[in-house]
Amino acid sequence: MYKIVDKKQLAPSIVLMDIAAPKVAAKAKAGQFIILRVDEEGERIPLTIADYNVEKGTVTIIFQEVGYSTRKLAQLNKDDYLADFVGPLGQPSEIENYGTVVCVGGGVGVAPIYPIARALKEAGNEVISIIGARSKDLLILEDEMKNASSKLLVATDDGSYGHKGFVTDLLKEVLDSRKDISRVWGIGPVVMMRAVSNTTRPYGVHTIVSMNPIMVDGTGMCGACRVSVGNETKFACVDGPEFDGHLVDWDLALRRMAMFKKEEEIANNIHKCGGECKCH
Repeated sequence: MYKIVDKKQLAPSIVLMDIAAPKVAAKAKAGQFIILRVDEEGERIPLTIADYNVEKGTVTIIFQEVGYSTRKLAQLNKDDYLADFVGPLGQPSEIENYGTVVCVGGGVGVAPIYPIARALKEAGNEVISIIGARSKDLLILEDEMKNASSKLLVATDDGSYGHKGFVTDLLKEVLDSRKDISRVWGIGPVVMMRAVSNTTRPYGVHTIVSMNPIMVDGTGMCGACRVSVGNETKFACVDGPEFDGHLVDWDLALRRMAMFKKEEEIANNIHKCGGECKCH
């Protein structure tokens, strides 16, 4: 059992939790993820590590309530326990001094981009960060990203804060004005990561995305998390989660993400009905 030592509501439907998991915290690195279960009957939820504290023995996760299991997770409070908390999983980000880099986070994707930006800055890079959300009230970790970056740019879809438009608008402005960008990291919804990759492609800037497809065991045995990268099948849980965004088959990734949409809707209806679903 893993104790929830802190819980915060960062924005509507976006929750931060600090989990007591000293062995995971001791090994965690930027870019890696964990898989948790709320209880013994719960599904396995993969979440990228948002932060970790070796001294306190805690791992920070940030998630959005989008389905049955994340809503169930959000109902837990400080001092409650999780049944499972496995990690760190996946390959860590390749952190070196590349010169000038750009970190782009969209929506709840700002959470996993934060430790990467921080690590890149600590390695001596000039880090230009771009974060975005649909509106100001959904923007998270602005202060943390500001401290982890050399420069921070903000976009909101509705123009309620910062640039009115998408993070890719600001990314294009940076690429047009700076010819020394060596790498770009983009983390967020699949459609956003595809847009980031398409934006950087004409500039020839190496672009890294973090894939979070359907996962089951998290160790590469089940094959559920397969993605096509450069016409090769990769397993996001052991080969990733980070891949070259210019080589990802985005159409396939989107189709696979929607495989269990109907089942998720049924689970949500059961959750809303408080038991056996009679909605359909």
